[in-house]
Amino acid sequence: MNSVLETADWVVLGLYFLALMAVAGWVVLQKNKNTEDYFLAGRNVGWFVIGASIFASNIGSEHVVGLAGTGAESGMPMAHYELHAWIVLLLGWLFLPFYIRSGAFTMPEFLEKRFDSRSRWFLSIFSLAGYVITKVSVTIYAGGIVVSELLGIPFWYGAIGIVLFTGLYTIIGGMKAVIYTETLQTVILILGSVIITWLGMEAVGGWDQLQATVRETSPQHFNMWRSASDPDFPWTGLLFGGTVVGIWYWCTDQYIVQRTLAANNIKVGRRGAIFGAYLKILPIFIFLIPGIIAYALDQQGVIELGRADEAFPTLVKALLPVGLKGLVAGGLMAALMSSLASVFNSCSTIFTIDIYKKLRPDESERKLLNVGRIATGIVVVLGIIWIPIMEKIGGGVMYQYLQSVQSYIAPPITAVFVLGILWKRVNSKAAIVTLFAGLIVAALRIGAELYYTPEITHFKETGEHLLSGIGYRFAVINFANMAIFMCLFSIFLCIAITLLTEAPNYKKIQGLAFGTLTEEQKQSGKDSFTWIDIAASLILIGVVVTILTYFTG
Repeated sequence: MNSVLETADWVVLGLYFLALMAVAGWVVLQKNKNTEDYFLAGRNVGWFVIGASIFASNIGSEHVVGLAGTGAESGMPMAHYELHAWIVLLLGWLFLPFYIRSGAFTMPEFLEKRFDSRSRWFLSIFSLAGYVITKVSVTIYAGGIVVSELLGIPFWYGAIGIVLFTGLYTIIGGMKAVIYTETLQTVILILGSVIITWLGMEAVGGWDQLQATVRETSPQHFNMWRSASDPDFPWTGLLFGGTVVGIWYWCTDQYIVQRTLAANNIKVGRRGAIFGAYLKILPIFIFLIPGIIAYALDQQGVIELGRADEAFPTLVKALLPVGLKGLVAGGLMAALMSSLASVFNSCSTIFTIDIYKKLRPDESERKLLNVGRIATGIVVVLGIIWIPIMEKIGGGVMYQYLQSVQSYIAPPITAVFVLGILWKRVNSKAAIVTLFAGLIVAALRIGAELYYTPEITHFKETGEHLLSGIGYRFAVINFANMAIFMCLFSIFLCIAITLLTEAPNYKKIQGLAFGTLTEEQKQSGKDSFTWIDIAASLILIGVVVTILTYFTG
């Protein structure tokens, strides 16, 4: 296996890593005095850094490898998930004020303040397990693909190398190291990806030629709105099911929310979320479209595309001149490392604050920091073990795997957080029953999907059902539509139990739900934004609607 990089590329790549180590070194010299410093960067981060960190945390392996692969395989439908930029606005405008007001370090800690310790325990353990099956394993898998393709080394060497390098600066520097290195990585990633998109568009012959070439063999490739009965991408599931997953991911998941909690007030955190929302639109143009370009160039005979997930690395090898390959290689690794660093830090935070400190409340700050570092290594090992199962569930296309699993674990959490903030009457019993019921349904769905994999594959390829039992029918429901059904089930269950049980102590949850806000808190909320924040948010919504209406066939 030979590396595609030449001497000049290695020089550029080396300079990138030197810059990365310089930033990480500067952060390490600042020293972390306590857990607030280590896990939330001292709550003193600006809006630009927060927005860049949100983007870099999200734009990881599933985008560099998976989203481009989905573009090559299926075209535009998955762009719905990238247009969740409007949901990032929900984080800033609806959820964040309650989180910051609570003073919580983590999302499980917020649930304890709003409901009780049972919900905190559930979300802590559930989140750690979810990170293993939806983030750590995916990132390691993609890291192996990218690094082995670019550097000419075996898959597992590349995967483990990325893990070790990223883990080193994350463990030493904590959240500060993660959030400031991500700012640098965001710049490199966007620059490198824009270059590959530009050169790819030139190679294929421009936008019109790209559409003409692709439509010859795949007329639906540029259509985001497939039939409601489409086995892979029904518009109902992508629009409504995707929203359920989006609210969970962008508004309730520690992985993302932790970045905004690093702000010292609501205004800064919200502006960081708005900036992150604008950056969130970029993946359509710098990852999904290049995947379609790779498909078109394969049709034209310019490149030879193997697996769909190799679309982006193949473009790098085929199109970029010496020097630029090194820059784009740095961008690809930046995405992988930023995503992995974020999940390392989030796992460390949840385990240390929500599990270990709960069990050992009198432990010293130094001991808590060391415990968080050790927990990271365990999560990495579990992620590596999960990779073979991940490939089976996702049918070999990473981004679809990620969205399918997230569609099963998101609905109950989304329902509990949204209802808990919007309706003060929701109590702790309703929350914990909803969370456990959702977990049982999700486990049954994943088990059924694994059991009926051959029959589901046959149905997607031919439209023919080989079986008719209840278990098979449950397994064959499209993953995005399944998110809708599970969310409705969770909402009805939560409301029913709430109405059948006693109301919570409203004084205890003051400021943590609408209906419990004091006049002072309401006024503080109004003072936390200006017309600039409102205008920026409305313009973003206009951009999202424009893209949704452009790709209609």
